[in-house]
Amino acid sequence: MSNILIIKHGSLGDIAQASGAIQDISENHKDDQIFLLTTKPYFDLFKKNPFIHEVILDKRLPRYNLIYLYFLMRELKKYKFSKIFDLQNSSRTNFYKNILFPKAGNEIWSSSLTTLPSDKNKDEFDKNSVLERFDYQLRQSGLNTSNTLKPDFSWAITDISEIRNFYKINKYILLFPFCSPHLTTKKWPHYNKLIEIISERYGEEYKIVTAPGPSEINEAKNINALALLDNGRALDIFQLTSLIKDSSFVVANDTGPAHIAAHVGVKGLTLFGKHTTAYKVSIERENFKAIEVTDLNNLSAEKVFERLSNSLS
Repeated sequence: MSNILIIKHGSLGDIAQASGAIQDISENHKDDQIFLLTTKPYFDLFKKNPFIHEVILDKRLPRYNLIYLYFLMRELKKYKFSKIFDLQNSSRTNFYKNILFPKAGNEIWSSSLTTLPSDKNKDEFDKNSVLERFDYQLRQSGLNTSNTLKPDFSWAITDISEIRNFYKINKYILLFPFCSPHLTTKKWPHYNKLIEIISERYGEEYKIVTAPGPSEINEAKNINALALLDNGRALDIFQLTSLIKDSSFVVANDTGPAHIAAHVGVKGLTLFGKHTTAYKVSIERENFKAIEVTDLNNLSAEKVFERLSNSLS
């Protein structure tokens, strides 16, 4: 039995996308122990992943913090990992490789760099979709990949009956009108108009709800939807995933909750401006689709509602 390490730091959408790759790594190493290196926001989440045996915390302190770096590398070395699957594929994780296995190729360290097609540089390779890159990386590492292209994040659900009973919600449409403050180009501005149209068309058939993150609770007051909290706090990732899974439909900006929705099989739409494409981030699934426009300001609520109502009918 060998020890296998997977590296995946975040973000939330990336975690959901990597679920299939993690499952494939585990299923190709059934007799081995699977470890995962991640950051604090996802440490407890990954502890509940059924394909991981142990989670290691990376505080991701600055690289010039040599004391921290020394102890992290010592921690990793003690497990004598026979194979590392770098699913983060960042400059930081490549830095770790140069410390731990400076001369290792794909037989020890699987990353987009060590498995790069001979006819492409990394910039060209990164134009492929996220899931296609994962799939290529793992297949080049000798793995069978039956799940990488169809990740399932349903392992992260939990019982939220108390929250649903408290808010008296049964059938509901879930909206995610938020985005990071530095990524405002991802933000569609017409959610309240959409809510108005939904209410006029469906009346009391569906409640319209949202689930703000910790920094979005005040902003949620500007949205004419029921903001769901757990005793005044934002829902944790397990609760959020369950809320998404049980929804009738999701409308979201291109953020973490949209990727969760895509990979738990619910019906929904994510709205894209010119910041990237649905293909590049691998978000379209059988039930979850995208609307792509040059300028989100010009995407009408009527257009979004048309797609929503056609899906619900």
